[in-house]
Amino acid sequence: MQSAKLDPIDRKILAELQEDGRMTNVELAKRVGISAPPCLRRVRTLEEAGFIKGYHAEVDARQLGFEVQVFAMVGLVSQAEADLVAFEERCNAWPLVRECHMLNGEIDFILKCVAPDLSSFQSFLTAELTSAPNVASVRTSLVIRGAKDTPGVPFDVMEDRLAQTA
Repeated sequence: MQSAKLDPIDRKILAELQEDGRMTNVELAKRVGISAPPCLRRVRTLEEAGFIKGYHAEVDARQLGFEVQVFAMVGLVSQAEADLVAFEERCNAWPLVRECHMLNGEIDFILKCVAPDLSSFQSFLTAELTSAPNVASVRTSLVIRGAKDTPGVPFDVMEDRLAQTA
């Protein structure tokens, strides 16, 4: 099931669940205009096909004592596939690293990190990140405040594009 193969109801299900993953199947079915049993079948099919990767609560990091958020731009010595995979695996093992993205351009990876305080992040930076194998350089930027943090995709843009090609 590719995105082009999704029908309008599937796309509406995904859009609604992206906005509120906690709603009941009955409420979801009502919002997308179908009955509950076929809605549940569609959701399960979307999950099995990988369109829905999981359900998560959005927690407030600062409320939980994680006052520091940092973006770390990492350059590697080698960009051989084995070295890239090894770095990604290392990132997956670091709890302070919440996101890891490989980039094209001057830097190889950007990491989104959270820490309880600056000294905790600094300890991670010096003891783990900068001393990791294959790491050539690390530049960091401390987040002062966030202006937008919207997960997922803009379904309205998808619908506009599909309408233009129809």
